[in-house]
Amino acid sequence: MEKLSGKKNTAVLISGRGSNLKSLIKYSKTKKALITIVLVVSDNTIAKGLNYANKSNINNIFIKYSNRKSFEDRLLKLLKRSNVDLICLAGFMKILSSRFIKKFNRTILNIHPSLLPKYKGLNTHDRAIQNKDKYSGATVHIVTDKLDSGKIILQKKVKILKSDTVKSLEKKILKIEHKIYTKAIIKLLASD
Repeated sequence: MEKLSGKKNTAVLISGRGSNLKSLIKYSKTKKALITIVLVVSDNTIAKGLNYANKSNINNIFIKYSNRKSFEDRLLKLLKRSNVDLICLAGFMKILSSRFIKKFNRTILNIHPSLLPKYKGLNTHDRAIQNKDKYSGATVHIVTDKLDSGKIILQKKVKILKSDTVKSLEKKILKIEHKIYTKAIIKLLASD
């Protein structure tokens, strides 16, 4: 695939419904987009996000996650073949090894459904509600070998209402995730 001037060849890694992928694809098709999505990879054969990639004629693949090393070795080959400059994790539910991060040696972004450094890992909405937090939100950060600990590119918060449930909070945060992921990419790449 030829390299578009200035645009970063981007791979998006998913595990599920792909709503963040959908918003990244939408952004990538705009005139001012700084990325071209050249590859979508899922560790889940029935991830709905693969359908979005298919509909947009984006090369996509399912890689079975039998063990981390074989998954990552296969992924590294694909990334190299597609000349990928940037990886966006969008609901990808596996942790990338420090070996993978070193070998890829380019930027990997992740979107996390909390106001990091609060609530790294899973069950973020439940933890925020249990702790009676007034706010939660989403964070786009650079992936490092420490879970959810890389440099924060962008955060946005939402108010947690007394009536909020895990589901309602998840819905509210997902809406802002779709907005801030592309803004974070612009912020990161415009300063490149």
